Amino acid sequence: MRPFLLYMDIVFATQNPHKLEEISALLGEGFHLMGLQDLNIKEDIPEDHHTLEENASQKAWYIYDRTGLNCFADDTGLEVDALDGAPGVFSARYSRMGHPTFPQMDAAEGNIKKLLLELKGEKQRNARFRTVIALVLEGKEYQFEGVVEGWITENASGVMGFGYDPVFLPHGHALTFAEMDLDLKNQISHRAKAVDQLVQMLKGM
Repeated sequence: MRPFLLYMDIVFATQNPHKLEEISALLGEGFHLMGLQDLNIKEDIPEDHHTLEENASQKAWYIYDRTGLNCFADDTGLEVDALDGAPGVFSARYSRMGHPTFPQMDAAEGNIKKLLLELKGEKQRNARFRTVIALVLEGKEYQFEGVVEGWITENASGVMGFGYDPVFLPHGHALTFAEMDLDLKNQISHRAKAVDQLVQMLKGM
């Protein structure tokens, strides 16, 4: 195991301070975690592939090649069985694709409205959230995946969380992600599962 008196500098390819704080707490001593703001990287990182795995990898290598620092990046998608896995890798911009009304809305609101419209009258509403984390460590890539299975509700419910949380009901629970407090969501979420694998690997070095 790596001595904790030594620090590992590692970059999380995100501008989100809440994500940084959460993962820094999970890593604990022995790691100096930095975000893109710490490195004064302000441009959008390319993610123009067609799978979560490829996008996470692309983002991680982009930062590693630019900085030479160990780095990890994530990509997340909602996959709905009745829609053949859509919106999937296009989850964040789903409402901007193929409809004249939704682009005028807030992205999250538009995404949910479009999803519910696409599923109107559909009885088979199984879906999953999937997160892939790509870690580039000393020039070698590792990937971790977290998945949570659930169901798309017919109406949005809850005000917490973000994205599709108000319409995602995880199996075995009576609350949507947007109705759960953060502690409960972080115990079962797709992102938490992927992050746990990352943390266990880094702590075990």
